[in-house]
Amino acid sequence: MSPTPKSGLSFLDIIAICDNVHLRRDAGNLSDTSYDSEILIPLYLSESPDSAVIGLLRPVIVEQLKLENERSRTNDTPELWSLRLEPSDYITLRNGTLGPSASFRNWLDTPARRTAAMKELCERWRDTGLFSDVCGPTKWRAEMYPVYSDPFGIHDHPLVAGREEGLNYAFEMERSACALFGIVTYGVHLSIYDEVVGDDGQRHLRVWVPTRALTKPTFPGYLDNTVAGGIPSGMPMFESLVKECMEEASIGPEIVRKYTRATGSISYFFRTAKGWLQPEIEYVYDIVIPPGVDSAAFTPRPSDGEVESFEFVSHDKLLQQLRAGLFKPNCGLVILDLFIRLGYITPDNEPDFMKIMHRLHGDFDYGIW
Repeated sequence: MSPTPKSGLSFLDIIAICDNVHLRRDAGNLSDTSYDSEILIPLYLSESPDSAVIGLLRPVIVEQLKLENERSRTNDTPELWSLRLEPSDYITLRNGTLGPSASFRNWLDTPARRTAAMKELCERWRDTGLFSDVCGPTKWRAEMYPVYSDPFGIHDHPLVAGREEGLNYAFEMERSACALFGIVTYGVHLSIYDEVVGDDGQRHLRVWVPTRALTKPTFPGYLDNTVAGGIPSGMPMFESLVKECMEEASIGPEIVRKYTRATGSISYFFRTAKGWLQPEIEYVYDIVIPPGVDSAAFTPRPSDGEVESFEFVSHDKLLQQLRAGLFKPNCGLVILDLFIRLGYITPDNEPDFMKIMHRLHGDFDYGIW
């Protein structure tokens, strides 16, 4: 289903559609005040109180993990989960408070063991239809995503380092299931554009904008960034972009490697309509079409069936589409970031400029997880 146009969204409205989680810690409990104050439980990497926090769990997931432990006891296999849910079990959390928490059991002490445990769990949930709206057969991506001890730290990997110990990399898991555990995920977004000065002396921006295929499992028919995709486990950010450019837009590696520039990142905490948690960091890239060159090599063409078509959209039309809510939510944020970097949105013409800047580069309130 294609998006229904909205009317006159402000730039902060556009951000709020995507960055829609508001956390508060009160009396030891962490809640999302924007979602019926639902209590969220921090997920630690190990049973140690000094362990890293790697995700957030909704009550429905906590209840399922209780059942998973019961299943393990019935099958006479080691439990996966340490659940500290009663005040008598509380430990002092990373942020110095007392409250409920969960973690992997200490026997899951290597990335390989955690990966194997999560693979069995997620595939069983898929095959039994549990949480089918997230990781069921029609939502399954068959793509492994990395999970890091420090979500803002280095993107290392055993395949590159040649070892498992001493890495920020903690394990990997099925992409579609990350939202069940509130895991931070990562992607790459590219804008291909040009700017020309017209006879009126003004700059005129045009950006290549795709329409997502109606068969996409998420946001079918919405507008997107020129190229965008997740970062698979073990693949560097830029190499992920090179791959996506060829697969989605038929832009050759030689063009991407020569003309792409990294311009920063955006971050946001998105909660789906059904309540699933998706904190995400997107690495942002540009290709500026050089003047006086054959533009054919920079012209995207649908390739893998994920894009219906591409259009070279003017700044004015782009702004109309953005304010109408026609962009996939996180892609709208990338367009806002582009407008700011190119000087179309400034502190002089946008009264909410500093609020916009802050919201585009948030940290998910990670300090209170």
